[in-house]
Amino acid sequence: MKIKASDLNKLNSKDPKVKYGFAKELLKIGAESPGQLYAYFDYWRDLLSGTNNILRWTAIDIIGYLSAVDKENKTDGEIENLIGLLHGGHLITSNHAVFALGLIAKNKPEQRTRIIKELIAVSKDTFETEECKKISTGKVVVTLSGFLDDIRENKAVLNFIKQAQRSTRNATKKKADSLMKRLMK
Repeated sequence: MKIKASDLNKLNSKDPKVKYGFAKELLKIGAESPGQLYAYFDYWRDLLSGTNNILRWTAIDIIGYLSAVDKENKTDGEIENLIGLLHGGHLITSNHAVFALGLIAKNKPEQRTRIIKELIAVSKDTFETEECKKISTGKVVVTLSGFLDDIRENKAVLNFIKQAQRSTRNATKKKADSLMKRLMK
């Protein structure tokens, strides 16, 4: 599907099936062919501050996908906004920010150290519940697993992973144990 500017009006539809169905399509396009969405970068940036959570989460993910084709360094200008969403204390928004920042770190190595530092800082964040914090920690652990060479000697990251290994949330503990084993090879 080729996206035209007029297609974006579907995101304003009163019909949830149209609005969220199109958001889902956009995410698929972002994952498979992000170049099709790059021309609408300002639109995605504007959605970051919108009031509709689902569209905000869609925009967060799309900005992450766009980092793969970002020759104008526009995603670099959104890192601070994404970091703010990461540390906002809202689980789903934070997890989408982890996803997008992970993609940016992968696609823009010059931003990797900064992003990894922010990702592990979720350990200092306050969430709605402690369980939410544990879930977000697990999401960060999974994201960090894509950067083994960058984190192997990073004491702060290793401490974050060790702390996650002591999590009372079994899924987070398992993710941290698995990552630590990979790092020790």
